[in-house]
Amino acid sequence: MELRFAGGLPPHPARANRLFCFGLGFTALTFARRLMAKHWRVAGTCRSAEKAAALAAEGIETFVFDRTHPLPPGALDGATHILGSVPPDGTGDPVIDIHGTDLLRLEGVKWIGYLSTTGVYGNRDGDWVDERAALHPTGPRGSARVAAEDAWLALGRVGHKVHIFRLAGIYGAGRSALDTVREGKAKRIVKPGQVFSRIHVEDIATVLEASIAKPDPAAIYNVCDDDPAPPQDVIAYACALLGVEAPPEIPYAQAAPSMSEMARSFYTDNKRVSNLKIKEALGVKLAYPDYRAGLRALLDAGI
Repeated sequence: MELRFAGGLPPHPARANRLFCFGLGFTALTFARRLMAKHWRVAGTCRSAEKAAALAAEGIETFVFDRTHPLPPGALDGATHILGSVPPDGTGDPVIDIHGTDLLRLEGVKWIGYLSTTGVYGNRDGDWVDERAALHPTGPRGSARVAAEDAWLALGRVGHKVHIFRLAGIYGAGRSALDTVREGKAKRIVKPGQVFSRIHVEDIATVLEASIAKPDPAAIYNVCDDDPAPPQDVIAYACALLGVEAPPEIPYAQAAPSMSEMARSFYTDNKRVSNLKIKEALGVKLAYPDYRAGLRALLDAGI
């Protein structure tokens, strides 16, 4: 997919560029593969030897990493760009706790990005928030993310160029409302006035590339599309695209007792997240400005 922002990365940057991703999950791997197509060297971490072997087969130098498996000496050497996407645990941020000092000692690092979440804003009863809003997380996961952001920003103040990206609900190939409907797991749970912000994973990669092209130390960006929307509308649209009947609406009060604690936590926060900064500061033009464009594109691609 072509970049959709002004003044992007050159198509064939020097082989000296090496991206190291702490946590090669859905988002980081999408980003990594895009840079590999532009002849970057990529390395990173995962949590199992099986996945490490699979990623190595793609040409990604991969290390198993967690609190009991730190990186071997030299793993970070030569990294010019660092991406942190490992979530905090009950103790803190594993990357900063174990390798924060190592990151500070690196030479030649041009850019560091940390993937956070819009959950740090907490509940705003449907109001809009931007990056200037105070942080009022409503649960322990949100509070842990705030602490993790602070830890990464502290690293940046000491010596490196750290950028924070607050991601909305992520979807993309293999992880969308289309898959939920196909798997027979779709529900239309209705909580009056409830909306969620979303972002296509390819647009996240575009934002990260735009930031690398225009670094701004300590910058914080909301990464979301233009259309915060009720979750039941997204399911209904996915059903319409697939030509199947939408499931009946279920009041949230009726559904909540059988929902997981994590699922209920998503409905605790209700806000609309502004993405104006990624457009004005980074020149980003979203490929998928709303869930309708994103889902249609996935279906058209046979995904």
